[in-house]
Amino acid sequence: MSRFKPEAVELFVSTDVETDGPAPGSHSMLSLASAVFNPEGELVDTFSANLEPLPDATADRDTMAWWAERPEAWGAATSNAKDPATVMADYAAWLRGLPGKPIFLGYPVAFDFPFVSHYLVRFTGTNPFGRSAIDIHSYAMAVLQTASLGRVIPRRMPPHWIEGDSVASHIALDDATRQGLLFIRMYQENLRRDSGDSPDAESMSEYPEW
Repeated sequence: MSRFKPEAVELFVSTDVETDGPAPGSHSMLSLASAVFNPEGELVDTFSANLEPLPDATADRDTMAWWAERPEAWGAATSNAKDPATVMADYAAWLRGLPGKPIFLGYPVAFDFPFVSHYLVRFTGTNPFGRSAIDIHSYAMAVLQTASLGRVIPRRMPPHWIEGDSVASHIALDDATRQGLLFIRMYQENLRRDSGDSPDAESMSEYPEW
């Protein structure tokens, strides 16, 4: 019997947050949603909740002006808000109950992950993701073999990666699910290319020279 434990299945937890400012702690996370996908591309589970603003935080003026132009999304992000401590305890328990190792997906990870990590540590004392996080933009750069971040915006991605509406709704669960599906398509294409089964395995010629 091997003394090594088998590796847990990695689950991709595509996560989107809506906030009232850019800085975790100084500003509040208003809405949190995650959509979990397995490597086969199946949707495993979802989590979604709205949070009450932090009592010791303030709203950013520019962000609130941006929200004022999006009343439907603002309503979706602020309705039925719950105490942050309750939401984050529920979220941490949900993550621990997933049938595999949670890998955070962000689009971009530089914005969403700091808020989620800050709230998890502040209200539960730990972050079940640890340091396991993938930035979807960066992954796309690697798959497309481009050195430019500007080449991995949705309108410049391969059309078969983008199905349906590629515009963010700023409704957290909608965006988390859409972004997760985007990642799964590029992830599976990358696996096919590695195995030689992809039609793009030997050539990137189908991608435009933007």
